[in-house]
Amino acid sequence: MFFLPTFNINYIIFMLPAFILSFVVQLYVNSSYSKWQQRQNRSGLTGAQVAQSLSERIGFYDLKFKGIAGRLTDHYDPRNKTLSLSKDISQGTSVAAMAIAAHELGHAQQDQENYFLMKLRSAIVPMVNIGTSVGWIFLMIGLVLQLSNLAWLGVIAFSAGAIFSIATLPVELNASKRARALLKTNGMIVTQEEQRGVNQVLNAAALTYVAAIASSVLQLLYFTSLAGGLGRRRR
Repeated sequence: MFFLPTFNINYIIFMLPAFILSFVVQLYVNSSYSKWQQRQNRSGLTGAQVAQSLSERIGFYDLKFKGIAGRLTDHYDPRNKTLSLSKDISQGTSVAAMAIAAHELGHAQQDQENYFLMKLRSAIVPMVNIGTSVGWIFLMIGLVLQLSNLAWLGVIAFSAGAIFSIATLPVELNASKRARALLKTNGMIVTQEEQRGVNQVLNAAALTYVAAIASSVLQLLYFTSLAGGLGRRRR
């Protein structure tokens, strides 16, 4: 009897390392964020003030700011040059708020400088959206009808998601590197404790992208094993 891949026990076993990694990373992220959100930064600036001040110092005067609902939903949108900050980050004066606001401004600086990897990631977004949608259709039909070529086409379409995850990591690491430099050179990091807090918050955020890569790659490998097994059964 055929089972959809996402409900197949083999899928759960195959993805178990990614599930465990994601769980551990999420615990670390929540712990780091909670710890450093309770520590006030010495400058007394809110996340919004940090982003506004730094954006002026790097000459990004066209940057727009917007509040956004949720927790850790902060992001920069290069399409409309808008930096969206959640309430805790925008209005908070914590070390975590300072770090996250500077990280998102790092993305704005990447956009301002036409950072290649950021442009590449943005360029493949349409391919990822199409690939993940069409990939399911091709893979399901291929597996049900025993059409290995169609199943492999689904796997290839799914690979766009893994490529996107891999391309995202260096963009995020670079944004964090920029954030550290911006905060330090502009005198917003005053003590060693603040430096340690900023590093811990940004490193925790980076680990979420490592977990995303593990999940995407393992899922792709699982689908590859299904398509490969289909081909072997036909022979």
